[in-house]
Amino acid sequence: LFLIIFMWTPPHFWALALFREGDYAAAGVPMLPNVAGPDETRKQILIYALALLPVTFLPVFLGVTGLIYGAGAAILSAVFLFYAISVYRNREGERADRACKKLFGFSILWLFLVFALIPVERLIGALT
Repeated sequence: LFLIIFMWTPPHFWALALFREGDYAAAGVPMLPNVAGPDETRKQILIYALALLPVTFLPVFLGVTGLIYGAGAAILSAVFLFYAISVYRNREGERADRACKKLFGFSILWLFLVFALIPVERLIGALT
């Protein structure tokens, strides 16, 4: 679970940093968009989103979770990846900001739901 959070954190915060780039720069916080530029940040968001996919399924591979978690995580991760690709493709203007906001917002929901799937699956298993 730690590894899931570890891989989730960069795309989550870099999406925020992209549409709040000026705020971080004004505060002197060296976020990736201010240090490496927005294009590199978008590339890194996509790389981390892709790397997060197999990590998300580690609980299934390790036998900690099963089909319910796996199916839910697959759907949620596909949406997460969709938003990451949208951030990568939309580089300027309102569309770019909107893509970053959507990824940031969904990433919060993604993390909650992926972790919530574990006890839900256990509860359903206990009821059957």
